[in-house]
Amino acid sequence: MTTAFRPLNPQTAASSSRARLFFVDNLRWTMILLVLSMHAADTYSPLGNWYFVDREPIGPFTLFFFAVWQMYLQSFFMGLLFFLAGYFVPGSYDRKGPARFIRERGFRLGLPVLFYMFVLGPITEYFCAHSWNSTEATSFAHEWIKHIRNGQFLQENGPLWFCLGLMIFSVVYAIWRVYGSAYTRQRESREPPGSATLAGFALAMALFTFVTRLVFPAGSSFLNMHLGDFPQYILLFGAGILAARHDWLPKLTFARGARWLMVVLPVGFAAWIALLFAGGMVKGNGKVYSGGWHWQAAGINLWEAFTCVAICYGLLVIYRQSYNEQGRVEKFLSDNAFSVYVFHPPILILLARLLHPVTWPVLAKFAALTVLSAICTFVLSAGVFRRIPLLRTIL
Repeated sequence: MTTAFRPLNPQTAASSSRARLFFVDNLRWTMILLVLSMHAADTYSPLGNWYFVDREPIGPFTLFFFAVWQMYLQSFFMGLLFFLAGYFVPGSYDRKGPARFIRERGFRLGLPVLFYMFVLGPITEYFCAHSWNSTEATSFAHEWIKHIRNGQFLQENGPLWFCLGLMIFSVVYAIWRVYGSAYTRQRESREPPGSATLAGFALAMALFTFVTRLVFPAGSSFLNMHLGDFPQYILLFGAGILAARHDWLPKLTFARGARWLMVVLPVGFAAWIALLFAGGMVKGNGKVYSGGWHWQAAGINLWEAFTCVAICYGLLVIYRQSYNEQGRVEKFLSDNAFSVYVFHPPILILLARLLHPVTWPVLAKFAALTVLSAICTFVLSAGVFRRIPLLRTIL
């Protein structure tokens, strides 16, 4: 592993903006590690949903930790992945044209979704999570056929909902490029957004989310996509496209990112605590935060949006400045990150089952499950999954 990382100043970044952006690769595998940690938290926390749960009574400190960890992760980590994906869409489209772009999007994103829906998801449900319940003795083949026949497979894309959503966004982008006469392929270098624009973007995100959750409350899903979260994903995907078109990533201001983190995180944390107590979350009145004409829903949307913008901007400039190199370990993590994203559910569940009889504190089991699942999934991805010919082409 690289022992030191050379800071990247804006001039250096600008000259290498068309070279490989190692800090983006490093951000990607970092976010995927956070996805694993989120699902490990879902295993033990009463606040999330997951294939397999191993929950026991927990104290207020443990509950508070899970609330902070899960709600803060949920506020930004998938949105940042959509931003990073959006950043590379215009260049890919320009190189390939609409037909090849859509064809390759279908191959790179659609095939993994189908693989999970018809193969890995059913294996995870039947053999690992034991979440396919039947009133009579049955077999995997029988349950698999029933899974297809009753249409359950449409909801069985696991974490690959991200690929499905990204494929839809990419197709919409291609259609807009074909019929959007005002677009030009030439980059238009502009200054990145200032704090006022970022604040306006966060306000727009909060409003868009509030309106969407009037119809699709947080937690409701279509094809396993939580539509109440999609305003953030749509806006950040679009922001990634704009960042590529105007060459923003090398020019994002480190000082601005630091200021947003230093202001939004402490102020937002205090506001979040006040919101949970004043709105009734601590007394079990959590439904009003999920959507509808409730001030609690508006408040949590506002908190999510500003937290998202602050953390995304902050991580982008921090990684660009301090983590824009890759040693052997970082390259290994980057090369296997998508495979880990696809395959981590069954491995994490099996490890959670092995940890079930261990009488550790819940937070210790959560930490152990996160670390063990990350190590095992990365090792298996490199040593097994990406060596299988049919899988290697889509991983």
